[in-house]
Amino acid sequence: MLIDADDYFKAVREAMTHAQQRIFLIGWDFDSRILLSGGRRWWHKPHRGKYPARLGSFIVWLVKRTPGLDVKILKWNFGVFSLMKRGSMIWDLARWAKHQSIKFKFDTAHPIGCSHHQKIVVIDDCVAVCGGIDMTSDRWDTRDHVDEDERRRLPSGELYTPWHDLTMMMEGEIAGDLAELGRARWMQAGGEDLGECEPQDESPWPEELDADFEDVEIGIARTRAQYDGVCAIREIEALFVEQIARARRFVYAETQYFASRKIAEAITKRLEEPEPPEFVILNPRHADGWLEQTAMDTARIRLMRSMRQHDHAGRFHLYHPYTAEGTPIYVHAKLTIIDDEIIRIGSANMNNRSLGLDSECDVFIDADRPANKGIGPTITRIRHSLLAEHCNISVEEVAAGIEEHGSMAAMIDSLPKEGKRLRPFHDEDLSDIERALADNEILDPESPDEFLEPISKRGLFRRGGLSRPRRAWRRIKRKVGKGKG
Repeated sequence: MLIDADDYFKAVREAMTHAQQRIFLIGWDFDSRILLSGGRRWWHKPHRGKYPARLGSFIVWLVKRTPGLDVKILKWNFGVFSLMKRGSMIWDLARWAKHQSIKFKFDTAHPIGCSHHQKIVVIDDCVAVCGGIDMTSDRWDTRDHVDEDERRRLPSGELYTPWHDLTMMMEGEIAGDLAELGRARWMQAGGEDLGECEPQDESPWPEELDADFEDVEIGIARTRAQYDGVCAIREIEALFVEQIARARRFVYAETQYFASRKIAEAITKRLEEPEPPEFVILNPRHADGWLEQTAMDTARIRLMRSMRQHDHAGRFHLYHPYTAEGTPIYVHAKLTIIDDEIIRIGSANMNNRSLGLDSECDVFIDADRPANKGIGPTITRIRHSLLAEHCNISVEEVAAGIEEHGSMAAMIDSLPKEGKRLRPFHDEDLSDIERALADNEILDPESPDEFLEPISKRGLFRRGGLSRPRRAWRRIKRKVGKGKG
């Protein structure tokens, strides 16, 4: 597992330098202007005398250096509208077009309102990456998430706030399966049949990267909307529900959004049990952008208020990470760990779009499989490492704190209230319009068909186990007016 884009960019950059046949890049977004080492320079020398740091130049350098190497890049088509704002990226696309071995394609193969959201890299059908990190701007950061890090700059030169993300690099048959998935997506987007890479003796796996897991079975789960004769796939939704139901002790998750009715209902069902498992979920303080905040933040508030009514044991906890100086760290990761027996990483968030609209891909390792026995201690180490990163303590202190206080949440809440830490979620007052938008899932429908479905037939609280949250007492008090009584 590669935590935060600094480690990921280093690993994938090295792996691409070892590519012999094909580099397949599949993403929600790409920005050729970024430096894979972070920072901002318009003109730069090759990295340590080896290769260019800028992504656009790096791709050209790769195909010139390795005859016969092909590079395929597949990007969601909505990004075509942003190209005009990216100045030099247009020149990069022109440079790439001069090379027959570089093909850049926009993915339009999805219903209106849906997006291509997978983040996959496949190299020579031998090594693959699947997770939440796009090769685009405002993604690079280190695990320290330092305030005002001079290397954390947009191509324009503007500093951006800290960013937390995750991905998984894999080698073996899983890479071939993800390559097959990528080739099918390429053809659905109008590309040619690429065919498989030839078997080769050498692997592009980075020499200095040690694997967390070896000789394990890895599962793949997908989301895909029905389009142009291709059937819908909702494996990610089914897997979330199944894995939440399986939890005995805890669920630890990092997700950009918490706005899914199906997931909230699955968790609520567990919270109603006499001895429910612990749920610790990390979210960004606010979604990125006004539209996302309107859709996702309001739905999160409404779901949280409803779930609290069922959480008799106080086992559901949602936190936001902050830097040492109190700046919110944006959580873009998509991770779920259950009982240290399942680890799952991918592109899917806990929102409706990821379960039924957008093209998504998650990978997971499950200790219940015979080949995966004994992976628990490694998953524990990863979970403790993430908590240590967010709480600014050592892995050993995380383990000791959980042992002493009895749960992750109790350990988190026992820590100092200043400096880099996790802060609990506190909801905000919503206007009537915001409540209506959230309750009716107007901006985050559960399927493409719902864009045309009457509002009366959809919504957070119209289809199952969630009850509409009771209004807060302070609002009732305001309505009845001031006075003695």
